[in-house]
Amino acid sequence: MHHQVFGMQCRPAVTTGVVVKIMNGETGASNFFVRHANHPVFRNIITQYLYFTLMNIKKLLFFVILIGLISSFKPPTITWVAIGDSITYLNEHIDETGNRITKGYLTRVTEKLPHIQYTNQGHNGWTSGNIATEIEKLRITKADVYSVFLGTNDWWQGRSVGTLEDYQNNAGNATLYGSFRIIINKLRSLNADAKIILITPMQRGDFVYIDDMTNNAYGSYKAKAGQRLEQFADAIIAIGKYEKLTVIDLYHNSGITLKNIVNYKRLKDPETGDYNNYPYPKYAGIPFSPVTDEYPYPVGAINMTYDGLHPSDKGCTVIADMLVKEMKKYR
Repeated sequence: MHHQVFGMQCRPAVTTGVVVKIMNGETGASNFFVRHANHPVFRNIITQYLYFTLMNIKKLLFFVILIGLISSFKPPTITWVAIGDSITYLNEHIDETGNRITKGYLTRVTEKLPHIQYTNQGHNGWTSGNIATEIEKLRITKADVYSVFLGTNDWWQGRSVGTLEDYQNNAGNATLYGSFRIIINKLRSLNADAKIILITPMQRGDFVYIDDMTNNAYGSYKAKAGQRLEQFADAIIAIGKYEKLTVIDLYHNSGITLKNIVNYKRLKDPETGDYNNYPYPKYAGIPFSPVTDEYPYPVGAINMTYDGLHPSDKGCTVIADMLVKEMKKYR
């Protein structure tokens, strides 16, 4: 189709080209425009040109605003109270690990989920019985999420694991089952809608405290007071199933096992007195003297734990990743 412009046949593309030149400030095109600016064809073309330019600007502004909204969106803050023993406590006391870890599992979770804010209610050496006894004095606050990571000290201190009936009947603080009922009752009284996560104890090797070697304990490869650590893990799993609570099963599902808790334990050969690096299970039958022997876990021995019990950076990462997999669902 052609337009008749001042006695000339002008194709739309040619006419549009003139307008583009005008917009670009080319002199010859501008002179042509000045002479014929009032012609309806030019007015129509200029109107369309300006219309499409304005639409493109609107589209650009829309995308700029959309990108700004997306980048500024923050999920709502979620509050988390983490109840536990020394494994939780050490998150805020890295110096007490001999600086063998850089950050604990709580910090690692909140680094990956920054909308979650935690309160550390870890108590060094405590059992679930200690937590239950002191539950009203701990000033545990209302929160969106509670985690309960206990049980390894219950086992080592010889507390009775009890039975599920102790939990169901609210039988008191004499067993792990009964202690957990007291704890969970308290958390529900603070926030009936809160998410409650139960975390089982992880398997453990021979523990030797880095700052005091007289503080030591054998691993979960044998019973203490006639009970296996796995029984305490199974009890926590049973409570979670009964209450329909999320359970993070470190004992069975974390990949932390007796074989990788440490790379080795450095001990004296009973026959020669020479130091050797003994992996599990060889180290289990070799005596250790906290008075005369060197610390049995040099840096090279560190694997999932740095001292046979407390998780290393590697171990804390495993725990945090299992928690993140669950907690990223929370909004």
